[in-house]
Amino acid sequence: MAEDIIEPDLPIIDPHHHLWDLRPLLGSFPTPRHPFLDALTLGAYYNFDALHADATSGHHVIATVYMECGAYYRADAEPAFKPVGEVEMANGVAAQGASGLYGDFRPCAAIIGHGDLTLGDGVRPVLEALQAAGGGRFCGIRHQGAWDADPDVLGPPFHAPPQLYASDAFRSGFRQLGAMGLTFDAWVCEPQLPDVIALARAFPEQPIVLDHCGTPLGIASYKGRLPERFDTWRASIRALAELPNVSIKLGGLAMAFCMMPSEGPAAGVGSEALAAMWRPYIETCIEAFGPQRAMFESNFPVDRWGADYRTLWNAFKRLTAGASAEEKRALFAATAARTYGIEHLLPQG
Repeated sequence: MAEDIIEPDLPIIDPHHHLWDLRPLLGSFPTPRHPFLDALTLGAYYNFDALHADATSGHHVIATVYMECGAYYRADAEPAFKPVGEVEMANGVAAQGASGLYGDFRPCAAIIGHGDLTLGDGVRPVLEALQAAGGGRFCGIRHQGAWDADPDVLGPPFHAPPQLYASDAFRSGFRQLGAMGLTFDAWVCEPQLPDVIALARAFPEQPIVLDHCGTPLGIASYKGRLPERFDTWRASIRALAELPNVSIKLGGLAMAFCMMPSEGPAAGVGSEALAAMWRPYIETCIEAFGPQRAMFESNFPVDRWGADYRTLWNAFKRLTAGASAEEKRALFAATAARTYGIEHLLPQG
């Protein structure tokens, strides 16, 4: 049975979701399946209609930020320019929402794309093409850096090299973001958080958003080790929070990588249990960064591993039950709006 919505009038800007059609790809993955791939099957086809249904299922989601996920690349483009197709797709979805035919919901109001920053100065024309394709909505890049020495942690879809963010080639391309006024979303696993700290220190003027609470790991060789590694994770989060150019997304904990919950896809765990499970991580992040640099995210459809959309946001609202109205405004909408340049969508007052 679907949960009743907590605080249904609280405005939400969901700053992290994907759209994709993975049906042609899922059959190519090896068996036995990695739990992350099992999670992907829950949302193998996630388009505007699915997003609209989730976002209008009870919570007051006024807008979203699209996050790159390697979908809808241009088939006939040179490799470096293939990701332009993804931004074109997301901008088309944004245009659907902006038409007003679907009410006040504004999906993909800001768009984070992908450009291969290891191209160095050569990534500049790619970024310019992404800007042109985004129709004023493209605002930044995510270049995933997730890696672990245990190949069973991430599974087949992920191939980032170790210490990507420290490489000269990557940092040469990274410099282009500041010159163009673009944000950077960083996705790494918890043991890699020092790489993000070093990157943020090296580029103190570049806005960096850490995705998914830094992705605590509870899978493969990390299974059962979340309590053991909590202090290490917390120390890294606090070190990142000392850097004013870094903000954090509060979510991603329902991914298979984290195993919170561990029962498997759409486990049916309620929001009260999820809030209790996630509380040490979410409260640590908010305490370290403050509401002005922290934002709740759905990470849908990936976080369907642990929760449906209604339940996910209910869990977040339970975690902020004691927060002030101004703190909730920041955590659920205003921080995301400011970070991604869509403050005009915030309700007044």
